[in-house]
Amino acid sequence: MSFGRAIYSLGAVCLLSLLGACAALQSSPPGSRAEPFDILGRVLVSYDGRSFSSSVRWQHAAEFDEVALMTPTGQTLALVREDRNGATIIATDQTKYQGSSVESLTKRGLGWELPLAHLQHWLRGTPAPAGAGAADILERDSAGRVVRMTQDGWRVGYEYTVAPEYEGRPRRVELTGEAQTIRLVIDSWRHAPGTPDDEGRGDVFITR
Repeated sequence: MSFGRAIYSLGAVCLLSLLGACAALQSSPPGSRAEPFDILGRVLVSYDGRSFSSSVRWQHAAEFDEVALMTPTGQTLALVREDRNGATIIATDQTKYQGSSVESLTKRGLGWELPLAHLQHWLRGTPAPAGAGAADILERDSAGRVVRMTQDGWRVGYEYTVAPEYEGRPRRVELTGEAQTIRLVIDSWRHAPGTPDDEGRGDVFITR
């Protein structure tokens, strides 16, 4: 077994172990919505002395969010979904776990928090809207784009690319919280779920 596959196998075992301990919570509707998008990329999470890495597809629509965490071969490790009924995680064995929000459910089920309500806005290089806590813009680049900011206890850093398909949006986003770091690399960005644009949809891998 290769080192890369071993990392994914270990991540899958830890993921399923944590999911098994997750309990159902009272549901509540999702918060403010950003414009729809559909991205493919890679995520690396460091938390509590551990790490998790996977490929990721995030479909963000007007009525729901769906985040698939996958191995390099396309096997789904976990499917995270949030809509007006609350949040769910579906494990590899199709077991479903329910919670009040993605933030609370991922913290309980995965061991690390995915700040989905804020990240849908941060992904575009902008603060989350009013009600999320005031953002402190620490640095902008020569084009006026946010390079570093803080909001609701998270430090958010960006890297941009000149590639025209990104249209000034970030290529890399790094989130640092109290006890975890999330690094997200965006390989393909569609304006909305279902857009017939398959650029960049091949296997993608985390490199350290």
